[in-house]
Amino acid sequence: MRMMTTGATTALAVLALVACTPATTTSPRVSPEAKEAAPTKSEPVETSLTKDQLAAATAITRAPAPKPAAKATASQLDTTTAAQKAAAAKAPEVAETRLGSTIASLGDPTEGGFWIKTPLVKARGIGRIFNPVNGKSAKVDLIPLDGPASGGSQVSLPALQLIGVSLTDLPMIEVYKS
Repeated sequence: MRMMTTGATTALAVLALVACTPATTTSPRVSPEAKEAAPTKSEPVETSLTKDQLAAATAITRAPAPKPAAKATASQLDTTTAAQKAAAAKAPEVAETRLGSTIASLGDPTEGGFWIKTPLVKARGIGRIFNPVNGKSAKVDLIPLDGPASGGSQVSLPALQLIGVSLTDLPMIEVYKS
């Protein structure tokens, strides 16, 4: 019996080591959501803004992804600058269309910039989110999210902080398109 237990233990140890040794080299995996959220130069943006207004809005809403860390704080994950925060918090300068209200939750905190992934849009664009509780708003990238229009939305960490929402809350916010 003892010989059988030792043999089984040895076999399990060998299998564990074999499983840990990569047979081939692979490239890092990028999730479909990260690919969708990552802007490209040729990616069309649906908006009524002029090219200059779109460039200015993009400079405000986009930021680099934070450096990976095992125990990162919210401030370490927020890579937006003070100038971007001030510009994103400004009142809208162009006419906007109200798309509706949505329940907001924290999206992927490792994706930089001001954005909302919402089923209220079908194409990428520029817009604004508004917190009716305190009157604060943020200019954001509007990113389509599959699901019914009544479904919730994911909001970036800096955008939630800018509109004065706790990262663990599920507030009802209003979404506008520029």
